[in-house]
Amino acid sequence: MQHKGQLEVFNLHKLTQDKNEYTNFIVSKVNDHALRIAVINGEFHWHKHEDCDELFYVLEGELFIDLENNKTVSLKPGEIFTIPANTMHRTRSNQRTVNICFEKVSNDINGTSEK
Repeated sequence: MQHKGQLEVFNLHKLTQDKNEYTNFIVSKVNDHALRIAVINGEFHWHKHEDCDELFYVLEGELFIDLENNKTVSLKPGEIFTIPANTMHRTRSNQRTVNICFEKVSNDINGTSEK
């Protein structure tokens, strides 16, 4: 079975160029993982993914990731950060920011638990 994104060329910048409101969608699937792209301008809610690490890679803007231990990570274009499974976190930005996420397909983008 061919997954979405296989044998297809996508331009990530073109997929998000007209989006200014929050959006998050799967671009491609790789085995049991998904490559998601998100546009954020503001805050996403506190949440955790109980059985899935989550890798963030910033394409545009600056993404802040607040962690449960009162630490904040700042990611700029070209930088990555991985959040271990079961770690409470939230993403936010002060401007339009575009990032890709690599995580299990089964992961709920809204998180399994909120703060």
